[in-house]
Amino acid sequence: MKTRLAAGMGPTAALHAYEHLVETLLGGLSALEPVELRFTPDDAANEVSRWLRDGWSSHGQGTGDLGERLSCAFRDAFASGARRVVVIGSDCPDVTLADIEAAWAALATHDVALGPATDGGYWLIGLRKLDEAIFRGIHWSTNTVLAETLANCQQRGLRVHRLRELSDVDTAEDWQRFLQTKRGSA
Repeated sequence: MKTRLAAGMGPTAALHAYEHLVETLLGGLSALEPVELRFTPDDAANEVSRWLRDGWSSHGQGTGDLGERLSCAFRDAFASGARRVVVIGSDCPDVTLADIEAAWAALATHDVALGPATDGGYWLIGLRKLDEAIFRGIHWSTNTVLAETLANCQQRGLRVHRLRELSDVDTAEDWQRFLQTKRGSA
């Protein structure tokens, strides 16, 4: 559940908003393969199954803070033979197939690809190999996430490519902005 979204609009409305965000996001990425949907809590596989496409799979995120769960996702992907891995959040409906392709291409020459979010976080992180130190000491769900991640990358000597900046939907105000933008483009 998107707790900050629910705080501003109630849990039922937040759930419907979140479902709409996920459907919007995944609809634009349906041509991607392979894709693994990571979800939390780990017993929510039935709730996520409706979003699976041919060639897609799903897996629980596991326990821990967001950094530990990201590390787990990257660790699993690299252990299964992946050479480049891109992870996106589900709360940025403006991510396009071109954004994923840009991150993928950047990882041919960079260690890390980051899609900065307007709120100081990021909507995408891609890696050529896992360095778990990237995710340590981050104050998750704050406006310093991107800056702290970039500092960790710099300390590790990692080459970072920044993608375009996008807005994610974390609050009721963000949701209203998303709806207004969607209405304006219809």
